[in-house]
Amino acid sequence: MKEWPSMTVAVLVGLTVRWAVSLNSYSGAGKPPMFGDYEAQRHWQEITFNLPVKQWYFNSSDNNLQYWGLDYPPLTAYHSLLCAYVAEFINPDWIALHTSRGYESDQHKLFMRSTVLIADLMIYVPAVVLYCCYLKETSTKKKIASAFCILLYPGLLLIDYGHFQYNCVSLGFALWAVLGVSHDWDVPGSLAFCLAINYKQMELYHSLPFFCFLLGKCLKKGLKGKGLLLLIKLMATVVATFALCWLPFCTQGEQTLQVLRRLFPVGRGIFEDKVANFWCSLNVLLKIKSRLSSHTQLMLSFALTLLSLLPACVKLTLQPSLRRFRHSLVACALSFFLFSFQVHEKSILLVSLPVCLILNEVPFMSTWFLIVSTFSMLPLLLKDQLALASVVTTLGFSVACVASFLIFENVSEEELQLKAFSMYVRRHVPGFKIPAKMLKTWFAVSMMTMSLLSLGSITMEPPRRLPDLFPVLVCLVSCLHFLFFLIYFNVLILWDHRNGRNQKKVS
Repeated sequence: MKEWPSMTVAVLVGLTVRWAVSLNSYSGAGKPPMFGDYEAQRHWQEITFNLPVKQWYFNSSDNNLQYWGLDYPPLTAYHSLLCAYVAEFINPDWIALHTSRGYESDQHKLFMRSTVLIADLMIYVPAVVLYCCYLKETSTKKKIASAFCILLYPGLLLIDYGHFQYNCVSLGFALWAVLGVSHDWDVPGSLAFCLAINYKQMELYHSLPFFCFLLGKCLKKGLKGKGLLLLIKLMATVVATFALCWLPFCTQGEQTLQVLRRLFPVGRGIFEDKVANFWCSLNVLLKIKSRLSSHTQLMLSFALTLLSLLPACVKLTLQPSLRRFRHSLVACALSFFLFSFQVHEKSILLVSLPVCLILNEVPFMSTWFLIVSTFSMLPLLLKDQLALASVVTTLGFSVACVASFLIFENVSEEELQLKAFSMYVRRHVPGFKIPAKMLKTWFAVSMMTMSLLSLGSITMEPPRRLPDLFPVLVCLVSCLHFLFFLIYFNVLILWDHRNGRNQKKVS
C-alpha cells in the first residue's frame, strides 16, 4: 500500500514522543510510604508472582489490601504476573515479597517503561494503524494524518508514559473490537471487547453501544435465521471469554464476590479526588457527599447515568449504523464519565478513544474535546511533575491537528454534521443557522481560559483559605465543556436519519 512509508514515519514519530515523555517523573516518585500508581503496578507484580491465585484479591499478612491491593480484573493480574516473570529473570529484588516495597532505581524505571512500550507496540499502535488504513472514502493523506494525530494524543501519552499505567492495553483491545464490528468480524470484535473489560473494568463505559449495535444487527437479520445464529455466536464468545479469564476465581462463591467487591468499591463514595464530572462540580455548591447517604448517591448516580445514555442506545438499537455506533461510543462513555459512581480523572481516556476515531469526521469538535480532556487531568499531571511534558505534548498535538485537518475551515453545518438538526430547527425558527463564527469565538475563549488556568496552576500559590482553588476551577471549566460536548454528540445521534445503506462509510 502506498501509504505505508509515510505511515511508518508517523508511527516512529509517535514512538519517539512516547519515549521522550517516559524520561520524565512518574506517579509517587520518591514519595513514601504509599508512593503512587508506578508502585501499584510494581506491587501487583510482586503479589501475583509470590502468592497463589486465590490470595490475590484477599487481605492477608502477605497482601495488605490497604497498600495498593489489586482492584483491576483478572486479565490485568495475569499481565502483571507475566511482567513479574521477566522482572524476576532480570533482578529478583524488584518483586521480592515485602522487601521490594517502594523499590526505585534507574534500571527498574527502564524496565517498567519498556513494559508499557512493548504492550503499546503489540496492541494499541497496530490497531490505530489498521483502523486508519481501513478508513473509507478518505484520501491517503487524511489516513496518515489521522494516525499521526491519534498517536500524538497527549492524554494517553502523559498517563501511560508519564503518570504510569497500561491504558494502551484496554484501549487497544477496545479499538480492535471497533475494527471487528466495523467490518462484520463480529465474533472477533466481541472477543476483543471482552478482553478489554477483563483487563480494565472501566471499559464497561463502551459496553452498551457494543451491545446495542450488535443486538440491532441481529434484529435486522431476524431472530429466526441468520440473526439468531449470530446472536448465539456472540453470546458463546462472551461467556467463553469471561469463563476462561475468571476460571481461577470461580471455584468458590466467596472468591468471585471478593473480586467483584475489589472491582467495584461502592463504599468509597460518589467521587474521590478532584475529577471533572458532574458530581464533583456540583459538590462545590451543594455538599452532596455529606448531605446524602451512600445509597442515595448510588441510586441518584445510576438514574442520571441511565437517563443520559438511553436516547443514544435506543436510537442505535433501532437503527444500527457504523456512523451512529461511533458517535454512541462517545456519548455513552461521556455519560458514564459525567454521571456514574466513583469516576477517576483518568477515565476521560475512555471517552477520548472514540473521539480519536472520529477525528477525521468532525475535526474541529474532536480536536477541541481532546485538548479539553488532557487539560481536565492537569491537577494529576502537576502532582506527577509533568507540567513541561503536558504543555509540550498538548501544543504539538494541537499544531498537528490544525495543520492536518484545517479545523478552523471546517465549522460549517455540513462539516459539523449538524445540517439535519439545523433543518429541523428552521421549521420552527426560520433563518436559523449554526453560528460558526460564535463557535470559533467559544473555541478561542476556551483555549485562553485553559491556558490561563494552566499558567496559574503552574506558577501561582493559591490563597491559604482556598488551597484547592486551581484544581476546582480546572474541574468546573472542564465539566462545563464536557456537558456541552455531551449535548453535541447526542444531537448528532438523534438527528442522524441516514441508514446503514446510504450513509457515507467511514469505518
